[in-house]
Amino acid sequence: MQQRTFAEEIKYQWNYGGPHIQLIGINLLVFLIIGTLLVFGRLFTGSEINLLHWLVQNIFTLHGNIKGFLVRPWGIVTSMFAHFDLFHFLFNMIFLYFVGRMFLMYFSAKRLWATYVMGGLLGGIFQILAYSIFPGLQGVNTYVVGASGSIMAIFMAVAFYRPMEEVMLFGIIRIKMIFIAGVFILLDLFRLGTQDNIAHFAHLGGIVFGIWSIRNLHARNNIVEIGLTWWENIIAKFNNQPKKLKVKRGGKVNNQTKTDDEFRKKKMDKQAEIDAILDKISKSGYDSLTKKEKQILFDQSKNV
Repeated sequence: MQQRTFAEEIKYQWNYGGPHIQLIGINLLVFLIIGTLLVFGRLFTGSEINLLHWLVQNIFTLHGNIKGFLVRPWGIVTSMFAHFDLFHFLFNMIFLYFVGRMFLMYFSAKRLWATYVMGGLLGGIFQILAYSIFPGLQGVNTYVVGASGSIMAIFMAVAFYRPMEEVMLFGIIRIKMIFIAGVFILLDLFRLGTQDNIAHFAHLGGIVFGIWSIRNLHARNNIVEIGLTWWENIIAKFNNQPKKLKVKRGGKVNNQTKTDDEFRKKKMDKQAEIDAILDKISKSGYDSLTKKEKQILFDQSKNV
C-alpha cells in the first residue's frame, strides 16, 4: 500500500480521525500562530512587552472580570483554543486525545463538539463571576487561556455516564472513572483562591457542564440538545434556506420507498454493524479498525 504524504496524512486525519483530532488540530494551529507572533514581537523590539504581545493577549485571552469581558467579549471563545506554554498545550492535547476517544464510544461527534464549546463557555462564565463576586479576588487582573475547562466537560460527561468504567492509569493501575473524576473535582475545589496560575473556577465550570450535559440525556430539554438545536436554527436562518428532502430518482421521498418493516430491519442491521465496530474498539482500540470501519463510524457519528 502506497504511503500517504505528510499533507495527505493531515487531510486524512482531519476527515476521518474524528472530532477530537479536529479540535487538536485547531488548538495546534492557534498555538503556532500565537508562538509565531510572540517570537516576531521579541525579535523586532528586543522586549517581551510589545505590540504583537499586546495583540495576542487581547485576542486570545479571556479577561477574568466583567469589565474586561465587556470590552473584549470574544475572549470567552478564543481562549478555549489558545495556549501560550508548550507543556500546557501538550498536556491538554494528550488528555483531549484520550478522553475524546472515550467520549466517542458513547456519544456522537456533534455532541463532542457541543460539549467542548459549551463547557468552555460555562468555564469562562464561572471565572468571570468568581472574580466579580468574591472580595478576595476582586481587583486582581487575571487572564484565562487554555482548553482545560472544555476538556473537563468532556471527561466529566464520560465519567458520570459510565462511573464504574475502569481505565488503566499510567498503564499499570486499574481504577474506576468516578474516582479519577473525584480527584480532579477535589483538587480544583481545595485550590480555589490560590495564586498558582491555574483557572480553577474555569475548570469547575467545565466540570459542572459535563455532569449537567448527561442529565435527561435523551430528552429534548437536555442542555446539549438545546444548544445544538439553537445553533442549527441560527445556521438555517443565516443560510435562509429550508431543509431539502432527500429524494431518489423518480421523485419519491426516501422513507416512502420502504415499508415500515423494511425500514426497521435496515436500521437494526446498521445498529448491529455499529455495535460490532464499537465492541472491536473496546477490545483492541480505535487504531485496530479498518479504513472502511472508520468511515462507517464517522458517517454514523454525523447522523446521530
